[in-house]
Amino acid sequence: MKRLITLGLGCLVLAAPLYAALNPGDAAPDFTTQATLGGVPFKFSLADALKSGPVVLYFYPAAFSKGCTVEAHEFAEATDKFKALGATVIGVSHDTIDTLNKFSVSDCRSKFAVASDADLKITKEYDARLFYITSYSDRTSYVIAPTGKIIYAYTALNPDKHVENTMAAVVKWRADQKTGS
Repeated sequence: MKRLITLGLGCLVLAAPLYAALNPGDAAPDFTTQATLGGVPFKFSLADALKSGPVVLYFYPAAFSKGCTVEAHEFAEATDKFKALGATVIGVSHDTIDTLNKFSVSDCRSKFAVASDADLKITKEYDARLFYITSYSDRTSYVIAPTGKIIYAYTALNPDKHVENTMAAVVKWRADQKTGS
């Protein structure tokens, strides 16, 4: 009976959306790292990206895994809408830049950048590590306003809602900017 209860609780934890540890209103940790877009490496700076508008920063466990491929395809399809709203999308994982060069072309469809966090420093600063395999990032999405404040945070291993939720947060932020809210 004890095993059954433990198993049931474990399944609930894995299946349920979780909340990111950094909350709306918190300052987003600044970082600069190696990234790639369309297989071309470059240095990504959060501070520089925020000068152009909000940043959708999403962490994912591993390039070319099933859920990460689904999520990358969905972000690729939505990138033009994010750009129209003035937002930059960047994905972050522990993968090497060589792996991400390939992932950025195939799965990200050369639409948005992905960054390497091989030492998990950025992942740790954003408290986005998987709680049971800490050498990987959890599937966590943040929307960061140009002020450097987090305006939306969401964690769930299921990739289905990350694009939809971050898009809604960017749309709301844009509307608030127009109305002065």
